[in-house]
Amino acid sequence: MSAQEKKGVMDWYFKSNLLVRILIGLVLGAIAGIIFGSSILWIAPFGDLFVRLLKMIVMPVIFATLVVGAASISPARLGKVGIKIVLFYLLTSAFAVAIGLIFGNLFHPGTGLDLASVANASGRELVKPSLTSTLLNIVPTNPFSAIAGGDVLPTIFFAIIFGIGISYLKISENDRIKQAGDVLFRVFDGAAEVMYMVVRWVLQYAPVGVFALIAVVFAKQGAAAVGPLGKVTLAVYIALIVHVFLVYGGLLTANKLNLFHFLSGAKEAMLTAFVTRSSSGTLPVTMKCSEENHGVDRNIYSFTLPLGATINMDGTAIYQGVCALFIGFAIGLPLNFTQQITIIITAVLASIGTAGVPGAGAIMLLMVMDSVGLPITEGSPVAAAYAMILGIDAILDMGRTCINVTGDMTGTLLIAKSEKQVDMSKWQKK
Repeated sequence: MSAQEKKGVMDWYFKSNLLVRILIGLVLGAIAGIIFGSSILWIAPFGDLFVRLLKMIVMPVIFATLVVGAASISPARLGKVGIKIVLFYLLTSAFAVAIGLIFGNLFHPGTGLDLASVANASGRELVKPSLTSTLLNIVPTNPFSAIAGGDVLPTIFFAIIFGIGISYLKISENDRIKQAGDVLFRVFDGAAEVMYMVVRWVLQYAPVGVFALIAVVFAKQGAAAVGPLGKVTLAVYIALIVHVFLVYGGLLTANKLNLFHFLSGAKEAMLTAFVTRSSSGTLPVTMKCSEENHGVDRNIYSFTLPLGATINMDGTAIYQGVCALFIGFAIGLPLNFTQQITIIITAVLASIGTAGVPGAGAIMLLMVMDSVGLPITEGSPVAAAYAMILGIDAILDMGRTCINVTGDMTGTLLIAKSEKQVDMSKWQKK
């Protein structure tokens, strides 16, 4: 039997470029959704399966990699890296909200809708967490319950604490304790390696999942995106692009790193985030891009990326700025300067406790509107405007999640470079 005959039936699929396959799935899904409309909704389970596969690996990846990441860095250096990355995430989020507000003021989305006269408008009821409970919930009362329940922030907190504990065991002068630390580290390092392998398997299904997810989104939301809310969509996406080139591009250039080279290496994660609308779900792909394409050392990205998937929400912050102004204009109460400053502060704080899952931005918007004295109550004009935003939330969520993940990779690369933990051969011109 010849070598050609020994090839499997799907050999052409598995050996072709994964990103090209995903892009083909994206384009075909959009076309199918527009052409067939609601008649193609039967394909939704195939997209749901992709999201479930990603969610299946999220918690094991987060826990194993964060423990290894925290345990790999010396206790003294861990604090330094942690402070740098948290400051980066908070500062870029503040810039993001400001950019969103600038474009919201330029576009004036919602002007002319006159929702002030709307009565009994039905808003979608969501639970609004208080800032105090959000911060307290970072510390799990039962870490195993948090892991099993998919609570990302408490899991991250416990994994970091556990990893720091292992790092102290590894440098102990007591041989028994040191050996125990080394064994624990090898166990979690092995678990992380297994998860990286599973990630590669799951990604082989990505083109099929992307096709189904995009087809359903365009079948349901495509028409709405070009309706009266088209201006909101345009303002959000232009602000997202400006943020990438102005903030990320500026920071990368200042550190002698090429933005376009960065985007080329990040495109697989950006596309996955765009389609799945989940920073946490995209995390395995984000890690792969940071290591293989950007040359970031695993000791850095295994700590900074899971953290960023939870507390770094630049795209979501931009969305908050534009949508808050949309609601103000739509109900005839444009937000003043003080209210807009309040939005910046609230959005940055709220991003700390907002999980990187689809639709999390809509929860944040509840907190932001409440902070400027426009609570979303059932039957109010504010609720009517909010319901309109929710109508195209899937379209907006795609863009903001893509930028959230891009911000995670930017921060990780910059921190890694400052710590001399980047393989610079990946950045040499070819």
